[in-house]
Amino acid sequence: MKVLVTGGAGYIGSHTCIELLKSGYEIVIMDNYSNSSPDVISVIEKLSGKAFPVYECDMLDYDGFGKIFKENKIDAVIHFAGLKAVGESVSKPLEYYNNNLTGTIKLLRLMKHRNVKKLVFSSSATVYGMNNTAPFREDMPLSTTNPYGTTKLMIETILKDLCFAEKDWKVALLRYFNPIGAHPSGLIGENPNGIPNNLMPYIMKVAVGKLPCLSIYGDDYPTPDGTGVRDYIHVCDLAAGHIKALEKLDRIQGAEAYNLGTGKGSSVLEVVHAFEKASGKKVNYKIAPRRPGDIAECYADVSKAKTELGWEAKYSLDDMCRDNWNFIKNQK
Repeated sequence: MKVLVTGGAGYIGSHTCIELLKSGYEIVIMDNYSNSSPDVISVIEKLSGKAFPVYECDMLDYDGFGKIFKENKIDAVIHFAGLKAVGESVSKPLEYYNNNLTGTIKLLRLMKHRNVKKLVFSSSATVYGMNNTAPFREDMPLSTTNPYGTTKLMIETILKDLCFAEKDWKVALLRYFNPIGAHPSGLIGENPNGIPNNLMPYIMKVAVGKLPCLSIYGDDYPTPDGTGVRDYIHVCDLAAGHIKALEKLDRIQGAEAYNLGTGKGSSVLEVVHAFEKASGKKVNYKIAPRRPGDIAECYADVSKAKTELGWEAKYSLDDMCRDNWNFIKNQK
């Protein structure tokens, strides 16, 4: 089976590409490198021992997408590509709606034209909004608090409507919680351009002296240490979940949502202390006011993924921090 991986040079995409190749799939990577690097491609080749077609292409480039489908016999698509910074989406909503929605619709039009109707979509736990109580289940009411999350929810809706209208589409909606960690080789991991938006890359940059201090937003939540609790999942566990979803597609009717998380939460301070233990480095931090839209606890009910996909997370928080530290040491 040949799988098109949009955003395949990105953090989660690159780890998933390695897992796909290891599992015997052929891949085609599409990426515009807006938040990734072409250097990752050679690392994927090195770690997998395999070569594959790569296209530098933007989601909004319909002709560029068309060239990929014309030159390759694609059987299924894993769709990672998209803008993904929550804060930036608030200040640039039109850019996010145009890129994520329009780009995805162009992809779906081409898939339909080429009769490729198997898709694994990179969604997010942000679709659970602020009104549900953890652990979050796939059947809970959905809502969003920012344009990034809204694009994910709208794409889920588009895919559900498409599957309702055309019964031969088979779609897995994978709702990620908080991916951290890096490949055990230390050769690939999360290394965003500019100031990081996510906790772990920020911690890592503070630990190596590239940023002065981590701001922890709120220490008065109703949690064991007052800081926000999130479900952190190792990126390699997440990549394995995509393989399981791909295997499941033939048995899916329409569009099915699955949570990918560990099923338990860790507080911000627990992550900081676990990273300090793994790295031997002190992470300077300060307590800042709560951010609007943040909730106290967010973690997954993962029973559906375990039962229907035969998947569950294996790595611990200590494993995630160890692998992150191995990666960031290689970047200095």
